[in-house]
Amino acid sequence: MDAASFRAGFIYVAIAVFFWGMLPIALKLSGDFIDPVTLTWFRFLVALIVSVAVQWFGGRLRQFAALAKQDWLLLLGAAMLLMANYVSFVYSLDYLAPGVAQLSFQTAPFFLAFGGVIFFAERLKAVQLGCFALLAVGMYLFFAPRLSFEGDTGDLLLGLAIVQFSALAWTSYALIQKALIPKISPANVLLFIYGVGVVMMAPFCDFTAFDAMNTNAWLVAGFCAINTLVAYGCFGQSMKYWPTAQVSAMLALTPIVSFSLTAAVVAFGWWPQSFQSDALSSVSMTGIVLIVLAVAALQLLPRYLALFTKPGSAQP
Repeated sequence: MDAASFRAGFIYVAIAVFFWGMLPIALKLSGDFIDPVTLTWFRFLVALIVSVAVQWFGGRLRQFAALAKQDWLLLLGAAMLLMANYVSFVYSLDYLAPGVAQLSFQTAPFFLAFGGVIFFAERLKAVQLGCFALLAVGMYLFFAPRLSFEGDTGDLLLGLAIVQFSALAWTSYALIQKALIPKISPANVLLFIYGVGVVMMAPFCDFTAFDAMNTNAWLVAGFCAINTLVAYGCFGQSMKYWPTAQVSAMLALTPIVSFSLTAAVVAFGWWPQSFQSDALSSVSMTGIVLIVLAVAALQLLPRYLALFTKPGSAQP
């Protein structure tokens, strides 16, 4: 990977992580005026309109004309999988506390990394596997103080199973998108997914919710829609420049960004009725340090080690 590709991949995935980190705040606020399915439909609709306009004026819609039948089936599969991810994760919250669900979903970056090994012949070196092990420990320590496994064991297992289905659905969507990159741009893949989502989710939406929304509610809903457009667009672009292992490691920073932004909201006293203080314990802080170290090492160590494998390079 050359320096230009590294910088481009880093910028795209960093933007995706930041926007996904902000999303839970907006989603929590939206719960007061709209249901998740209707909000998701609105997010997809706005993203579809913007994507069609951008791709139309850029002359990139012609990519669809060159697709084979198999490519169309892959596109449809990606759309169904992403919708399954959205809906199933929401339903998992009927059985799990948010912290447990969020921790369980963090298997997705690992699924993505190993999916790259299986389907794209990407290689994970020993140092990378070590970084992933450190990442797993860090994520557990970060979430451990927030986990509560009290209640019915059957509900717990069902909830965990739903979250793992959601994580696998998201991972499968991401791998299909990467497979389609040689034939169609990530922006067009997402455009197709938004279109299918708008049609498929419409029968399950409560459109009367829009009549009761005030200006603040529309601002929150609008932000959620823009978030979808920016986060998924940047994520798709990052897969063009980086191997899946590197992208997946960066995604592990999302919950840290989310908790950090929530803490900032509390510190500034915004929406006190919805957000309360959530002090980090020493265990969580240790987890943050390990996660940051693991992600940094996974991004930088392969480039550092490559310097010593080039012909004529100095050996330590």
